[in-house]
Amino acid sequence: MDKPVGVDEETFEAEVLQADLPVLTDFWATWCAPCRRIAPILEDLAAEYAGRLKVAKVDVDANPALADRYNVRSIPTLAVFKGGQLVERIVGYVPKEELKRQVDIALRTSPGRPETEIGPWWAVR
Repeated sequence: MDKPVGVDEETFEAEVLQADLPVLTDFWATWCAPCRRIAPILEDLAAEYAGRLKVAKVDVDANPALADRYNVRSIPTLAVFKGGQLVERIVGYVPKEELKRQVDIALRTSPGRPETEIGPWWAVR
């Protein structure tokens, strides 16, 4: 898939948890400036990682149960799901190259590994 796909509470299981590919899921809202800033980066990643990664978008205002289910407290929150399991969480805006680095790490991660929260890109060592 070379473009992000919108998902909601009804389609989340099929589009994200049962996906054949790992899924980078963007928990966002229309009023969120950092969310709007990262959106073009996610579109680029959807094209660059086509066939290796699916990009999904969840509007937290329209789907509060999903945000609660995955403990989304700040947006944007980017969650990588692999084999139906959450394997990585990235909170806040990150530049494209740093996001690619973190996605590459998540793609190499085995499902079932304890989820880690990378945190702000400037704090990553």
